[in-house]
Amino acid sequence: MAPSKPPHLKPRTLAAQALGWEEHETHAVVTPIHVATTFIRDPDNQYRNGFIYGRPDNQTVRQCEALLTQLEEGAEAMLLGSGMSAATAVVMALPTGAHIVAPTVMYWALRNWLMNDATAYGYRTTFVDTSDLQAVKAAIEPGKTRLVWLETPSNPLWTVSDIAAIADAAHAGGAIVAVDSTVATPVFTRPLTLGADIVMHAATKYLNGHSDVVAGALVTRETNELWARIRRVRSMHGQILGPFEAFLLMRGMRTLHVRVEAQAKAALGLAERLKGHPLVAEVLYPGLTSHPQHAVARRQMTGGFSGMMSIRVKAGETAAVSTAARVALWKRATSLGGVESLIEHRASIEGAGSPCPTDLLRLSVGLEDADDLYEDIDRALRGAND
Repeated sequence: MAPSKPPHLKPRTLAAQALGWEEHETHAVVTPIHVATTFIRDPDNQYRNGFIYGRPDNQTVRQCEALLTQLEEGAEAMLLGSGMSAATAVVMALPTGAHIVAPTVMYWALRNWLMNDATAYGYRTTFVDTSDLQAVKAAIEPGKTRLVWLETPSNPLWTVSDIAAIADAAHAGGAIVAVDSTVATPVFTRPLTLGADIVMHAATKYLNGHSDVVAGALVTRETNELWARIRRVRSMHGQILGPFEAFLLMRGMRTLHVRVEAQAKAALGLAERLKGHPLVAEVLYPGLTSHPQHAVARRQMTGGFSGMMSIRVKAGETAAVSTAARVALWKRATSLGGVESLIEHRASIEGAGSPCPTDLLRLSVGLEDADDLYEDIDRALRGAND
């Protein structure tokens, strides 16, 4: 149960206390994991307690959803088995034949699915640079475009899209806006307050923060017909998050603010130092004043610019790959948002057709000492160029 609490609590307080949930029998501050898959009917065969079966619903999942709803200032949240299941559930809830506008540079797996799999369900996607408002407006087909999908900052170039302006344009054309806010997190950006209709998270990343849960999340601005269809997709496709994963995700979200604030601070410091490195051609980070969308980032991101950045190595692809091979502290691994810092040569991972430059290294800044992280990548860069 969630006891009464003072009004107007800050998001950091709500997260740290997990909305104040406590177990009603023992009054434990950590609620138990509800693993039941079936529930007793009332004598007249009704389910007045709201639980019917484990595939569409779970109490541990509900508690985690309630916290995320508050953090995103939404109407309702939905947890799914992965970020991909969350994103594809939105698309599959659209009418057959719907047109979608999506970023040219975005999470590679979703881009690949939209290009190669969504067409089998009758969906058509136009890819544009969504940091260019005019390009987005030109791509919207009034009456046909049903979804404008944004990812901001975008992975791995970290371009920033103007959520409010694009929402106005999309709504004028009869489309909704869904924002992948995995990197920004609700700590730095709350897309629903800027006009977006749905916000999505690969909760595997910053929301969990410990590299031990695969999860996805959606939060809606209003519980409308589309949201009901998304919920049906989750239920009918068996996409709900498991209770153990929801429990771990809730645990991670309780430290969300302290983690991402520290990571963003360290990332900004590293970006400033690497910007002047003789072996780095460019640093891609929206917190830098030199970033082309820095003004938009400052307007819609409050308190920080995330822990994600990329660098382009002056000597090119071979030196970039060699740099990633030479680090000792940074971990060569796919993912982001965990407490450990990761480095990755994205073009190698994405393969043919990737819009990612071959000289680019993606960096996920963890919670290590920033000086140690800089010295490690500095040694790797210099060793790769000897």
